[in-house]
Formats: sequence, structure tokens, C-alpha cells
Amino acid sequence: MLRRAALDIKPGMTVNLGIGLPTQVMNFVATDCPVCLHSENGIAGVGGLAAAGEANRNLIDAGGGYITCAAGGSFFDSAVSFALVRGGRLDLTLLGAFEVAANGDLANWIIPGKFAAGVGGAIELAQKARRVGVLTTHTDKHGNPKILERCTLPLTAVGCVHRIYTDMAVCDVKPDGLHLVEIAEGVTLNEVCEATGAPLIVAYGPISTF
Repeated sequence: MLRRAALDIKPGMTVNLGIGLPTQVMNFVATDCPVCLHSENGIAGVGGLAAAGEANRNLIDAGGGYITCAAGGSFFDSAVSFALVRGGRLDLTLLGAFEVAANGDLANWIIPGKFAAGVGGAIELAQKARRVGVLTTHTDKHGNPKILERCTLPLTAVGCVHRIYTDMAVCDVKPDGLHLVEIAEGVTLNEVCEATGAPLIVAYGPISTF
């Protein structure tokens, strides 16, 4: 799933990787792929996750993880960082999700009754990035679908998601519904459909795998 999402990061892009699964995507971006990784706490040019024993206590991403800085990377305050986001300067953001709907609605910041530190920069990222991808497991720990016809949890942003990457499939959100793009190796079409809480539009012919 992480490797598949990394394939959609193209040379020259400015990309924000959300907390959790998305942060790990940076480990799968080709070292010869010139991209600018942005972190909303004030860094452009994140170099990757810091190796054990090499962490700099003053160099962390928005999730508090220790990172490195790429050559030419820069640091700035939150006002500048969010000006970049709100100004539409991000080509892509990859975010996690508790739920995502077939119409592109995203819920990723709170489950009522459980602690949440706050929505952070997710609202701005989801609304202002030119393209929004979601990385999540296809079902929750109880086996319930996380891709639904409509979200039941408080929304982060409406109609913002373009592509969904899960451990079972890649799906695109389009005006006419949720299109199945690829399925994971070893997973059947029936298994994907049964684990999805929304209708899937499936093209005729063989389905690509990842």
C-alpha cells in the first residue's frame, strides 16, 4: 500500500504526508526522485525519517517524529507554512482516515468519546492541496468497512478525496461514484466488494494488481 502510494509521487511535486501511515510513504519514494516534502510545522525539504541514534531533538515533523532535512531544505514559522497550504502550493497530500465516503468526504480527526489532540492542519490540507489521497486499512480492527457511502464520524472536509489506497485496493473518487482502479496481489474482486461499504464501479476486463 505504501509502495503503491509512493508511485503517485512524481518528480517536481511538493507533497505533504500526514501523520501515521502516510508518513511512512517517504521510505518508498525513489532516492533519485526530486520531490519537496513539506511538513506543516514549518519545513520544506524533509529528507526522511531519522535513523535510530541520529535523531535531532529540534528536527521533527508535524506528528512529532524525528526526521532529517534534505539538501536545500528550509525552515519557517506556521504562518508561512499554512500560507503555502492555503495558497494551493501543495501538489499532493496523503492523509490517513477513520472513514472516507464514496463522494470524497473525509473523517480523520476524532472518534466521539475518544481522546483527540485536535484536527491540526488536516482541514487546510484536505481543502487546499491540489490532489488529496487517503491511506488507510480497508476495514477497521473489527472488520467493519472504512469506505462508506456516507461518513458517520465528524468530517474533516467534504468532497476532498481524489484517490484511496488501502491494503486491498486502490479506488478513485469520481463524480459518478467510486471506481476500482487496482487490487492487491492475492486479493479477489469479491473480497474487495464485500469489504467495501459503498458500491464500486468496476471496468470490464482484467484488473491491475499492486
